Amino acid sequence: MMRKNYYRKLAFMVTLLTILLAYQKYTSREKEPFPEVKFITSHSNSADLSNFDPNTLDKEQWQKLGFSEKQTATIMKYKDIVGGKFISKEQLKKCYAISEEKFSELKSFILLPEKTEGGNSKEFKTYGKKEIIISGKFNPDQFSANDWLKMGFSEKQAEAILKYRNYLGGSFISKEKFKECFIISPENYNKLEPYLILPTKTPTTFKNLAQNNAVKTKMQYHYFDPNQLDFEGWKAIGFSEKQAVTIINYKDRNLRGSFKSLEDLQKCFVISAEKFQEMKPYIKLQEKQQEKTDFSKTDLNTITFRQLIEFGLDERSAGSIIGFRKKLGGFINKQQILSTYNIDQDLVQKLISTAPLNPSEVPRYSLVDAPEEWLKNHPYFKYSADKIIFYRISNPDDRKIWKLLKLKPEYEERMRLYIK
Repeated sequence: MMRKNYYRKLAFMVTLLTILLAYQKYTSREKEPFPEVKFITSHSNSADLSNFDPNTLDKEQWQKLGFSEKQTATIMKYKDIVGGKFISKEQLKKCYAISEEKFSELKSFILLPEKTEGGNSKEFKTYGKKEIIISGKFNPDQFSANDWLKMGFSEKQAEAILKYRNYLGGSFISKEKFKECFIISPENYNKLEPYLILPTKTPTTFKNLAQNNAVKTKMQYHYFDPNQLDFEGWKAIGFSEKQAVTIINYKDRNLRGSFKSLEDLQKCFVISAEKFQEMKPYIKLQEKQQEKTDFSKTDLNTITFRQLIEFGLDERSAGSIIGFRKKLGGFINKQQILSTYNIDQDLVQKLISTAPLNPSEVPRYSLVDAPEEWLKNHPYFKYSADKIIFYRISNPDDRKIWKLLKLKPEYEERMRLYIK
């Protein structure tokens, strides 16, 4: 009898579990699993990056930075959620489609404040919540930014309203079109609508007008060399101020001053694929014909880093010579150049045999009147600077100071090169 009861209870438990599992499966079958986010961390090379504003990037440009299509869609959606604009690095970092590793890679190039002012990002969630003051009927086509400010809109909102009006061709056309301005909330539109001096409906001819405007405002290109364009030049062919700055920085910092090929230009992530194809037929990259330096007439105290490279020195040797010359204030004789650290002795010997040296502009002082800062920073004087400063207080005479210093002959000899 006990065994019979045991089997009954067991059968009941199995039946109950089966019902529960079936119910769970039924209630969850319509829930789609959240798409797996796969992070791409090696697609972009940080060496190819330059400063950028994440608010100006489109989908293709986010993908150029190394994000997948799904990640890009998530980032764009997140941007809409926070009000259509990222206002700090802190806010951007919260987007779950951007991994910690990827954010660290991009952080130093992002043109945004580190933190959101006031510690939150509510600025873009308050559109339409300010009290709107309406004094009477008005034509929004005649309103300036200041008029919108007086009505209760913020500066950014006023700017966006004017941009939208310009986009429509300089007129809101109708209440219907005015309502489509994304910056004006439905609540505020309902308040404004009775006072708007505009037709209720959009004219049927407006579509054609918009198309004509689009044709008129289409960018007119002329042949250009991207290496010759300055800030205003990039703006003139359709780039924003921030994009123009980014392109110039990319050329100067990443490419050492010039685009060598169309591929170099195409890799700049603020230039979308569509924009590049639009510009491509008009791009004329010209090889720079640099004048060759006549080293027999180039003063070793004014020779530049680029000219040293042109002569054949590597960057290390050229940098050492320029750096040592700067510390000395200039070379007095050619042997000083040969004493520079980390140089190609044979090539430098050839250089000093070819190029002249003019030491007439090199600063020289007496021990008595030499500036303290000069004494403490000059490679030949800095180890004796404190003694010189002390001795000349009671012995304002160069000959006496030299005797008191008791220097090795070779040290005194090189110091005297800079004494007048």
